[in-house]
Amino acid sequence: MQITFCCAATDAEPWLNELRAALPGATVSLWQSGAPAADYAIVWQPPQVFFDEQPQLKAAFNIGAGVDALLRLNIAPTTQLIRLDDAGMGAQMAEYVCHALIRHYRDFDADDTDQHAGIWQQREVLPRSEMPVGIMGLGVLGQRVAKAVAQFDFPVNGWSRTAKVVPGVRCFSGADCFHDFLAASRVLVSVLPATPATRDLINRDTLQRLQPGGYLINVARGSQLVEEDLLALMESGHMAGAALDVFRTEPLPKDHPFWMHPKIHITPHSAALTIRSESIAQIASKLAALHSGKPVAGLVDRQRGY
Repeated sequence: MQITFCCAATDAEPWLNELRAALPGATVSLWQSGAPAADYAIVWQPPQVFFDEQPQLKAAFNIGAGVDALLRLNIAPTTQLIRLDDAGMGAQMAEYVCHALIRHYRDFDADDTDQHAGIWQQREVLPRSEMPVGIMGLGVLGQRVAKAVAQFDFPVNGWSRTAKVVPGVRCFSGADCFHDFLAASRVLVSVLPATPATRDLINRDTLQRLQPGGYLINVARGSQLVEEDLLALMESGHMAGAALDVFRTEPLPKDHPFWMHPKIHITPHSAALTIRSESIAQIASKLAALHSGKPVAGLVDRQRGY
């Protein structure tokens, strides 16, 4: 079994060493232009020339959760695209969302301000029933986030393209129920994939349908948010703020208004980072299944975009 590794902005040596240890029967090599044909590939943001030179690939494993960068490339239809199911990202994403949610709900920013001013002041805590949380996207990661939020006794709504059943979550599905989902939520969390259908989905109309004092947590993709609309609705008072991990332009430009906005918390696309050991264990298991003709989870539907 010949495996080639092509991952931009990644220190390849640790990956190669651990892949070789996990796959002793395979030949694992770092891709360079002109390299011999391989059976399988492990990739992250590869260039078009990679797939131009490797049209015979049986499958390409994407080491991140999002596959939007892959789907912009011209890839042979015979090459299966496989994404990681979780590989440690679900727990990180759940931590991030719960931290952002509780920071907003308990108004810990005001406590920080009071500390620096030397003010001792307690604040009333709203009933959790007044802070319903809506999770857009109920895949593996979205369900992990929804279950974590529910553990803190917040009402949890979930919306997905197709119907899902998640214990402890009030589930909505399809375009017909989208507005009902928004109206039932005060905090909006996006865990949706980047597809043509989700581009600009978080816009003025969407955010205005949230309950007054709405809050946005975006751990999905920056292309989903119309940034100017969020700024305008915070100015009007309808939106109380946002915690944003992803942006339309990354890195976020130094002159972007989000940097210094008092109601916005930003992080550098770090809500859920790939954990190498867990990713390699999952890839090794899926490779063994593929090589023996067994089905695997995580196959990308190129029409749907995830």
